[in-house]
Amino acid sequence: MSKFSTERVREFYAETYDTVVPDWPGEIDFYRELAAEANSNGRAILEVACGTGRVAIHLAHDGFEVVGLDLSSAMLDVAREKSIGMSNMRWVQTDMRSFELGETFGLVIIPGHSFQNILTAADQVACLESIRRHLSPGGILVVHLDHLSVSWLGDLRREQGGVFKTAQPFTHPKTGRQIRTSQAWLYEPAAQTAISQTRWEEINDDGKVSNCWESGPLRFHCVFRFEMEHLLTLTGFEIEEIYGDFSREELTDESTEMVWVAKNNFADESVAA
Repeated sequence: MSKFSTERVREFYAETYDTVVPDWPGEIDFYRELAAEANSNGRAILEVACGTGRVAIHLAHDGFEVVGLDLSSAMLDVAREKSIGMSNMRWVQTDMRSFELGETFGLVIIPGHSFQNILTAADQVACLESIRRHLSPGGILVVHLDHLSVSWLGDLRREQGGVFKTAQPFTHPKTGRQIRTSQAWLYEPAAQTAISQTRWEEINDDGKVSNCWESGPLRFHCVFRFEMEHLLTLTGFEIEEIYGDFSREELTDESTEMVWVAKNNFADESVAA
């Protein structure tokens, strides 16, 4: 799994994550509908790779019992600060490839393309098996992935690969200063891996750079449709739906997202509630 180069960069990324990564259109309502069904059966919700709690806290605000799981202490520090006083929201620092929480859930979600941080087939299987052990019989798993453009990946093998391009600037939530951003991508076809490097520059009042951070390289596995179908089937899930967005539209060539909905129909390996 990819890691940031220094603690300083990890903290900066965690502090600014909610500013840079907005909710996808219809995303929170999509999860709310599934959470309501799990809640009606008396089951809590687990968000895997929850980061700063971008989705989990929305669900907890709605009154659902929610657990957020992430490996990053910096991200979880932000999540805990955002959820002070919420007795129905819990945070666990652990690896999504192998975890034991001692309870089961009616709904498990992996939002925001986070599953693509897992780089090998063995680790992907381990993650999905850990999740299935924590799902109640009939429980639902949702995995949100990029529906990648093959032409974009091809461009990264040619003139666009490794070229830094200006990205959307933003305001630092703590300092109030503008952050100028640039990003470069590479693609390794043999490993199905996209590699990102990001530079952030903080601009002070006289227009000069007062601080800077650099992320990379960060590696993300490019998961394609039938690869994911095989992974879910291999690990004992029954695929219910695959959508091209959170409005439940069909996956098409033009879709930018893949939203997988799968059910746990096997109870023999579940963690005792």
